[in-house]
Amino acid sequence: MAAANLHSSKTTESPVDPRESGTQLRPGLWQTINERYPGSMITKNAFVPLARLAKPLKDSTVCLISSCGVHLKRDRPMEVAHPLGDFSFRRVPSDARQPDLIIHQLKYPHDDADVDINVIFPIERLQDLAAEGVIGGLTRNFFSFIGYNMDPERFEATVAEGIARAVDEEERADVALLAAA
Repeated sequence: MAAANLHSSKTTESPVDPRESGTQLRPGLWQTINERYPGSMITKNAFVPLARLAKPLKDSTVCLISSCGVHLKRDRPMEVAHPLGDFSFRRVPSDARQPDLIIHQLKYPHDDADVDINVIFPIERLQDLAAEGVIGGLTRNFFSFIGYNMDPERFEATVAEGIARAVDEEERADVALLAAA
């Protein structure tokens, strides 16, 4: 049996998707997702500039928003098994402590965060910064949701809009700190 010459024809390959070159659950995962759920991958076609601070951080009220799935232990659990994701968010009182909180998330390992919640939801570090006067204060509530989602339009219309409205109208935050899980 003759060996095939792998270099006999010149082919033009598209650039490797960085998600495909790292570690993941299995090779081809993102391609499979795109095939099974067309249009579900979020794309960014326009640049949105960062907003300038209206006042110094030491005078600003800060709100934390995270996709880590943290909430109070007494709250209703998040939907971690639905194939399209969870389209809800939870309010987390900014004065909560780690023993009050639980991580409801199956899509990433959170062993380290179970030991120190601040790894993914820096609530106690923000409490420290407020106490030290580095930031002016904290909003009454922070917000958390599960980042895994297969319907970006529905996510934007429910979770993103709901959190944005609450941060602006209810919490009156000067600064929103976004922390991805």
